[in-house]
Amino acid sequence: MSRAMLAAGGYEAVFLPELGMLGASVKYRGMELLSLPGGLPAYRGGHATGLPLLAPWANRLSRRRFRVGRVDIDLRRMALPVDDNGLPIHGTMLGPYRWEVVRLEPARLVARYAYEHRAFPFPHELEIDVRVSEQGLQVVTSLRPTGRRRVPVSFGWHPYFRAERSARLRTPPCRHLVLDAGGIPTGESEQQLAQELRVADHALDDLYALGRNRTFVLHRTKLDVEIRFGTGYPYAQLYAPPGKRFVAVEPMTAATDALVTGAAPLVGPGDRFRAVFAVSAVLP
Repeated sequence: MSRAMLAAGGYEAVFLPELGMLGASVKYRGMELLSLPGGLPAYRGGHATGLPLLAPWANRLSRRRFRVGRVDIDLRRMALPVDDNGLPIHGTMLGPYRWEVVRLEPARLVARYAYEHRAFPFPHELEIDVRVSEQGLQVVTSLRPTGRRRVPVSFGWHPYFRAERSARLRTPPCRHLVLDAGGIPTGESEQQLAQELRVADHALDDLYALGRNRTFVLHRTKLDVEIRFGTGYPYAQLYAPPGKRFVAVEPMTAATDALVTGAAPLVGPGDRFRAVFAVSAVLP
């Protein structure tokens, strides 16, 4: 398997273009920032780990049959990743999907994927532009329609960060979106001030609508990890199951179930949707 290895400014990153463009490692001065629960075999089997792209939708869908504009979507007979309730989760692209590398430099990787799948009949091209520098890791994801239809945008990333028992996560002021028992937004929400929580004391699987401040900080023993959501990512999912030594801080272009509810942003032919997030490390 080919690996794209990037390095600059004390950072090293490994991405796997032949395996879904999975981010398999991000290190700062030799210290690993990511967690790979289940390892590469789990990812090949359709499970999220490391730094994976979730497309064409992030998180869950409440139904397997729905309508997007004038297009009927029917997932009932498709083999897709599902959650414990049997709901389709994390899109269709986890696993051995080969991306085309169009640019590879010591500190930059650009790869593209032409998306055509009957689960999401909106042809488009995805491009991932990854760079490392003294400022850290930056991931730019672009979506460009390749057919005549407008494409609903609902992708996201699911980075797993190592978090020992003493790790604390600082969240910005945001709006906490209430979820039902299946993890689907109910339409209710509550304003939440900036807070800091000890990851080991919480079982998280929560959705947030972000404001102008979109920076999360994970305080670890030897370094802090800063995760900054830029343009295109107004939502975040936090995931930290009990007893695990990781926390996922997930940038999302749309809220959970946005394809079903019709809330996903649309990008038309001739246009391009662009979303950016960045990760950096700070020594205490």
